[in-house]
Amino acid sequence: MLSNTCKYAIRAVIYLAVNKNEGKVGIKKISSDLDIPSPFLGKILQSLVKHRILSSTKGPNGGFGLGKDPEDIVLMDIVEIIDGVDNFEKCAIGVKYCSEQENHCAVHKQYSILREEMKSMFNYSKISELAEEIQNNKTSLFI
Repeated sequence: MLSNTCKYAIRAVIYLAVNKNEGKVGIKKISSDLDIPSPFLGKILQSLVKHRILSSTKGPNGGFGLGKDPEDIVLMDIVEIIDGVDNFEKCAIGVKYCSEQENHCAVHKQYSILREEMKSMFNYSKISELAEEIQNNKTSLFI
């Protein structure tokens, strides 16, 4: 459902929330710890900086950090920036007029229930809560 770019973005934001007390974290460290190619990750993170999810500082002591309180960032904020919301609005199998009342595709009924549950999860899953789960060793961020 999510692109790899979006998955990387989510992992990076959670990583920065887990490490928020360290201040700015360099791109090489983030890249190495998350096993994401550095040039690709840099582009992703700059996109999140542009939308103020993250902040960045250039220079030898520079790096990336959160631009907002992790309590104020939900997964959907990241998804909207990276992938957009088409996955939560368009037909699962690409039928052009599926959203019309009378012209639903074959999977519309089942998929619309799942889509709404996913949309709700992305809208209410706070980065702060996800980071806390990792800090309490209940989940993992690493491969």
